Amino acid sequence: MSKIKEEVKREPIIDAQEAEEDVLSLSLRPGSLAEFVGQKSVKDNLLVAIQAARKRSEPLEHILFSGPPGLGKTTLAHIISSEMGTKVTSTSGPAIERAGDLIGILTNLSEGDVLFIDEVHRLSRVVEEFIYPAMENFQIDFIIDKGPYAKTIKFNLKRFTLVGATTRTGLLTPPLRSRFGMFYHLDFYEPQELVEIIKRSASLLGIQIDDGGALECAKRARGTPRVANRLLRRVRDWTDVKADGTISREIAEKALDSQGIDKVGLDTIDRKVIKSILDFYSGGPVGIESLAATLNEEVDTIADVVEPFLLKIGFLKRTPRGRELTALAREHMGQDTQRIKP
Repeated sequence: MSKIKEEVKREPIIDAQEAEEDVLSLSLRPGSLAEFVGQKSVKDNLLVAIQAARKRSEPLEHILFSGPPGLGKTTLAHIISSEMGTKVTSTSGPAIERAGDLIGILTNLSEGDVLFIDEVHRLSRVVEEFIYPAMENFQIDFIIDKGPYAKTIKFNLKRFTLVGATTRTGLLTPPLRSRFGMFYHLDFYEPQELVEIIKRSASLLGIQIDDGGALECAKRARGTPRVANRLLRRVRDWTDVKADGTISREIAEKALDSQGIDKVGLDTIDRKVIKSILDFYSGGPVGIESLAATLNEEVDTIADVVEPFLLKIGFLKRTPRGRELTALAREHMGQDTQRIKP
């Protein structure tokens, strides 16, 4: 079944990056748990669950992956399908507008197939209510006719595994969350893990890169494999035009500096957020709605894309009165604003 594409959001910068990832990085996705780098605890638990399910000849329980974008939630859904020897059908919460859309998807699933729903927290309430019996009893109830002639018909489904992915766990309703049998949170990657990913991607793309070049890309990749692969392609472009041969640490530094990616991985929009908090709110605290209005950005862009990494590296803290910059962020901007302007 063809992939149902997620509706386009109103964040042009982010959308352009996501589209590039979908088109160019599909072939870079690992095909098995053995090839998947990082998230050791998640991998180990998934391996046990998969081996147990195969031993009992039954589908896996429904799985929920949470965490910031680009950490491998979609990849793991495809790996689960591959390891179980079944097909995967991918869609997204916003793409399923009506219960009827879901009926067509569910009735086409075979025994043990994986249904992957990205941004599962964005399912409409009607669709969410409809999916409960499908998850629990592998049945769907639909109504034909209206008024006194209305009838409810039960339709039995093949046993399937629903894999949900969300960047906003708190927006999941308790009834939906409770129907998942396994919960896994994906965290940011360490630089050495990203080095492995970058070297593997470079090998697949035919790019020559040494240890220093890979480490420099990894340190600026925001702890995210998707970003690491994107930076690798940008460094490759710069090298093809301005240099020759193997990507070294010096070449990677020059290429990434030219892209506005600083030494800790902050890009233009990150520095724009930090600088706005410094200039307009004296370092905070400031509410996220006020900050989004100042920047003319969507609240979701700041909350889902910018904030998690700034919190992770200790540049931002949340207080009861709003977001506030830390001393680390002030020091970093004092050092870097002279060299790289936002």
